[in-house]
Amino acid sequence: MGAMHVLACADKFRGTLTAPEFGEAVAGGADGHEVVIQPLADGGEGTLDAFGGPNRRTTVTGPLGEPVDAAWRLSGGRAVIEMARASGLSLVGGADGNEPLEATTAGTGELIAKAVEAGAGEIIVGLGGSATTDGGLGALRALPAPSRLRGVDLVVACDVETRFTDAARVFGPQKGASAAQIRLLTARLERLVGVYRSEHGADIAGIEGGGAAGGLAGGLVAAGARLESGAALIADAVDLYDKIEIADLVVTGEGRVDATSFDGKVVSAVIKLAAAAERDVLVIGGRIDDEARQRLDDLGVSWVDLVDAHGETTALTATADAVAASISDVLSR
Repeated sequence: MGAMHVLACADKFRGTLTAPEFGEAVAGGADGHEVVIQPLADGGEGTLDAFGGPNRRTTVTGPLGEPVDAAWRLSGGRAVIEMARASGLSLVGGADGNEPLEATTAGTGELIAKAVEAGAGEIIVGLGGSATTDGGLGALRALPAPSRLRGVDLVVACDVETRFTDAARVFGPQKGASAAQIRLLTARLERLVGVYRSEHGADIAGIEGGGAAGGLAGGLVAAGARLESGAALIADAVDLYDKIEIADLVVTGEGRVDATSFDGKVVSAVIKLAAAAERDVLVIGGRIDDEARQRLDDLGVSWVDLVDAHGETTALTATADAVAASISDVLSR
């Protein structure tokens, strides 16, 4: 086989590889071939990496009120913000360190305000990994006056379809909320539906995805943002189709490939674009369940399950090595 042009474009393998590290692993197994690395994300953690990484830092209010040094990006008039950098669960030590009733998105709003102040004409806010269920109220209170948001394209990138008033029930437990706290948080979200309707003229109750990041998505929509599928938005923003079109092989994947991977996630976005460009795709998963294997086979997409190929220990503790070995094997056939 002659030298190939390989495009490595995946989301993170949660807990084992970041998206850039996945790309480096592909390159490590593709000796003698040209590899282009394009990190992707579905709107959650890793969104900044997809756009080239952070290039600015701002001290903002953390989820429990403490100062947080939050990284973000501004380039060519486009700002990219990951709400987890300002209002994330990891900033409070996980669910055990969280105070679900107190956690605020104020810091995310402060980052948006800073981006407006810096002259951004487009602001992409990636959701995921939040500590909060405040319905975006903290963020809205920190936003600049509505007149300063006019002319700014505020885009919310997310990968869930949960509605605003369901946010506490669906996501509260993973943020440390008790059953009693979930009831209180749900009642607060229900009240906010009326507040946002009266103050902003926005009816957010029925919006799919409005409950993302504890309702931050719905709150920002009330302030004039538009809500988009994170994977599709990022793929378009980084000109992924153009990069796929000139590749001989497109390599994507995620830690666990299952039925949800085909529902607006990075893997499905890459497969669709590659099919349109008539390019071969290889999906690498830490684990690929039986239903996903059948779906991939039906689509004519090659796949590698790292646990099957290299054993569970290697797949989980030396994931980059397993990816590199799999790529080397595929390219040597």
